[in-house]
Amino acid sequence: MSSGDKDGDYCNICGGISPGKVKVKQIEINGKLIGIDHLDDIIAEVRALDLSDDATITEELLKRVKRSNYVPTSRTREYGEALLKEYKAVG
Repeated sequence: MSSGDKDGDYCNICGGISPGKVKVKQIEINGKLIGIDHLDDIIAEVRALDLSDDATITEELLKRVKRSNYVPTSRTREYGEALLKEYKAVG
């Protein structure tokens, strides 16, 4: 598929999403750097909700991250903690 196809902008080599459309930011989760696609956009979306409760903020971050990123069920808590830490650091 080429970027001119009306179905989307995909890589001509692997068929995946074109690298120009991916906005990955790495955060540390359990001592490893993990790339989260569109993390800055996700944080901005959640910040716009004007939430004050950490549990609710974490829930909203995880919900949005899971839309385009794999989050292992066994690591949901660790991902949530790391996302909340990044949310607070950016703010």
